[in-house]
Amino acid sequence: MTHSTHRRRALAGGAALVVALTTAGLAIGPSAAGYGEAVIEPVETDLAGKGWVTARATSNDADAGNALDGDDGTAWRPAASTSGSRHGKRDQALTVDLGGAYDGLHKVEVVLADAAPARYVVEASADGKRWTTLADHRDGRSGAAGTTALVDRDGTRYLRVRFTAPRPGTNGVAELHAYNYLRDDLRLGADLSYADQERDQPYYLDAEAALAGEPDPGPHLLDVVKDRGMEHLRLRIWNDPRDETTGVETDPAYQGPERSLTVAEEITDHDMSLGIDFHYADSWADPSKQPKPRAWAELPFDELTQEVHDFTADYLTQLVEQGTTPAKVAVGNEVINGFMYGSEAEIIGTTAPAYFVEEADVYQSQPGGGLLWDYWRSEDPAEQQLYTEQWDRFGTLMASGIRAVREASPESEVEIHAIVDAGRLDKTMEFWTQLLTRLEAADAAPDVLALSYYPEWHGSPEALEHNLHTIADAFPQYALDVAETAYPAESWPPGDPAPLPNSPFPVTVQGQADAIQRVFQVANDVPGNRVQGVLVWEPANWQPMFTWVETGQGWFPEANASLDVFHDSDVTHVLEDTVHVVTAVGDDVRLPRRVDVLTPADGDVDGVRVTWQDVPDDATAEPGTVTVDGTTDHGPVTATIHVLP
Repeated sequence: MTHSTHRRRALAGGAALVVALTTAGLAIGPSAAGYGEAVIEPVETDLAGKGWVTARATSNDADAGNALDGDDGTAWRPAASTSGSRHGKRDQALTVDLGGAYDGLHKVEVVLADAAPARYVVEASADGKRWTTLADHRDGRSGAAGTTALVDRDGTRYLRVRFTAPRPGTNGVAELHAYNYLRDDLRLGADLSYADQERDQPYYLDAEAALAGEPDPGPHLLDVVKDRGMEHLRLRIWNDPRDETTGVETDPAYQGPERSLTVAEEITDHDMSLGIDFHYADSWADPSKQPKPRAWAELPFDELTQEVHDFTADYLTQLVEQGTTPAKVAVGNEVINGFMYGSEAEIIGTTAPAYFVEEADVYQSQPGGGLLWDYWRSEDPAEQQLYTEQWDRFGTLMASGIRAVREASPESEVEIHAIVDAGRLDKTMEFWTQLLTRLEAADAAPDVLALSYYPEWHGSPEALEHNLHTIADAFPQYALDVAETAYPAESWPPGDPAPLPNSPFPVTVQGQADAIQRVFQVANDVPGNRVQGVLVWEPANWQPMFTWVETGQGWFPEANASLDVFHDSDVTHVLEDTVHVVTAVGDDVRLPRRVDVLTPADGDVDGVRVTWQDVPDDATAEPGTVTVDGTTDHGPVTATIHVLP
């Protein structure tokens, strides 16, 4: 078990956190749990149960997988050592390959096949060649029955249990557990573009303050999400913001280039990193609709390509010059079906947005970058030619935007953002293969491949895990992102907490926390530290993580308890929470007075005192096992007492 606070904000004991607010010079007390209830524990994954983790052994290799099967009743046992090496008797080893490097692997537990003395060493490696000792039990006395080792090293891929000079009938490994925690560099945040509209709306950090109707209702939305642990915020950019139905320009021009410059400054002032998401549209762009901006709608394709470059470069130049260089830039939004639709929309059959259809003579007058999926795998040569031509156009437009990012903001990473429809991974793999082949040939490859994940449309958490792994394996040269995810805390109409399709989590505040944390976990567990971050979609507006509460001053939004998932998912201390003690029938039991605890932030491993419950009087009356619970300042500990004849 583990205990957490925010990994980037050390709190001493119960001391209050005072946040200096930039908006009004206010000082406020500690952040509260928020609306509703949610119990949030740090993310912890036993990687040994994952399908991509494998085991091999120097002897009895066919049984190596027994150490990963979750069954203490099966085991890998080494053969007796043989002579023949210049060092004398040969060691026998079980080696586990985690499938890729992990920076958040901090605890390894080895359960031996027998509660009997054994001489063995537990080791870790990044490359399978150079090994670091995690636990040394070559004395033949310590570590009987098993051991728990804490790990302070980045890039762990291989774990090894090496038995030194094993004898006939020697011990073996029943189970090996490898526990992964959130990496410190996994970037957690949100698309918070609606912060533009919310500039004048106060938000509560503290539920008690809200319900008490304090005169000053609270800080800005950015203060709240910063306080709750968000680190990266993304802004969508519409070219010339318009009403999605009428096509009429909106006033104010929310999420337009000019207003978003101001929001970018506010994000940077809050010491959060910035992401920019170019929609290349005047209203929403997503898998079902990708309208061109009105100003570009009638441009010939070559001029459209140049406009994409110039618009992208000009806006990024403005961001850089005002000191808000984006950490990441998405060229297009959810572009699985292409973007900037033009005359090909007639074949695609798009019916949205309304103005795009009603003014087809404008918006569909010239070719764009829409993809003709209906012609995929067609045996008609003419349809295949059109399919290829539209891929070429899409790739040309995408390359133009990517080149603009490289020129105007070379410090920014370039992201391409798509989706995987439930059951349609083959389509997404075709998407990446076709697009990346063209971009690599044009020397315009991106840095990051991103997905949206909403369970009702994109499948279960296990499907997300499978999809990320498949993409990571197919395209090892690219990093990955979960660019959007969300989950509701309340159904509409209210009253039905049943989970969304493809999800195991109820529609409650607790369910919201669990669903979002599950995405964090899936992303963090992809081997090789490949996923850079997870962003929640518009937590103040869409399936929101805020609830409006009535106070003495009116109605104000207050953070759900689930918003704490951004800091409470991190681990601050990893405890040696399992110990094994071997004794004989009738003997006294000696439990350790202290166990180890690792602080990942600084790599320190210290001892912490354990307070044990009383050992039963008859604990050693006969052979078997007895468990005793203990407590520490960093969580509970369990001792397994192995009583031998």
